Parts: sequence; C-alpha cells; structure tokens
Amino acid sequence: MAKHRFDVACAKPAPWKNGAGSTREIACWPPGAGFDTFDWRVSIASIASSGPFSTFAGVDRIITLLDGDGVRLQGPGIDHPLDTALQPFAFNGELPIDCALLGGESSDFNVMSRRGRVRADLRVLRGAAELAVAPAGLLLAVHGQWRADGETLASWQGLWWSGEDHAWSLRGTEAGAALLAVAWHPAEAGAAV
Repeated sequence: MAKHRFDVACAKPAPWKNGAGSTREIACWPPGAGFDTFDWRVSIASIASSGPFSTFAGVDRIITLLDGDGVRLQGPGIDHPLDTALQPFAFNGELPIDCALLGGESSDFNVMSRRGRVRADLRVLRGAAELAVAPAGLLLAVHGQWRADGETLASWQGLWWSGEDHAWSLRGTEAGAALLAVAWHPAEAGAAV
C-alpha cells in the first residue's frame, strides 16, 4: 500500500471550477484527474464571499465547516446552515447550491465521490478509534496530535492511501483532539478505488 503524507499549509490554492472562489486540493484519484474524471477528490476551500457553488454532475459531496462563521446553503430541497464546525453535511453535486456567508470568511473540508464508482464514509473522531478496512481513504488531524499505526500527525497534517485494503488504529494524544477520517468503498462490484 502506498501512503501519501500531506501538510495543508503546503497545498497551493487554485480557482474553483466556476471561478468564484479558491480551493486547495489535498488528494484526488486517479492522481492528476480533472474535474470531470476523478473518482474521488478532497479539498479545503476558503469562502470569502457569498455566491454559487460549482456544480458536479454525478458526484456526491460532503462538506464540513472547519473554521469561521459558516454559510447558509440553499438550493432545490436544501436550506441548511453550515455553522457548526466538524458537522458534515451531504448533498448531490449536480444541485445548484448558493451559499451566503453568516459572518466573516470561513473554510471547509470537501469530499467528492463519483456516484456509481465509489461511496464515501466521513467520520469525525475525537478520541481513540478503530477504522474498518477500506481500499482507499484519507486522515486529516484537525486539532491536536494523532497517532495512526505508528505515524504521527500534527494539526493540519494527514495521509491518504489507495489501492490496498487497510484498517487503522487511531488515537488523539491530547484533550480536544479531532480528526477527519474518510473511507471510500466501491459503489458496485468491479469498481476500482
């Protein structure tokens, strides 16, 4: 299994698909895939003004507020205040979603998964946990330091893997520790992850 470590501070900002904001891509599969060809993608976006989200046909999304006052998400069948940190919210990427700032700038964690190929499970961990086997996934330490099977992850550091089943034993080493754990599984038999 290939593990890839990352540090959020080293991720370069890039424009949103619709050009209305910026994001820092953390990982995508397959590596180097574009907006229309990824199986899964993880990024951290900075939201400095109200406006529309980019649409992604055939993609399931999970968004999680990391810091800031948050935003109100509105679209067909959706009116959701994303105003509590580390509370994931899932929606279909093809929906035209507008976001309105609820105060100052915010940042959020975005998980995108190509429907019919993979499905994502996002967990927010606040203490010791065992993660079940997954063929691909990503771990991001948000608060505090974490031990992950011999690896040490400080705040805003993480790792991702793909191509081989792996389970994890995780432990936050200080009070208030929080970690985002994503696991991707094939959506149907024969789907590569």
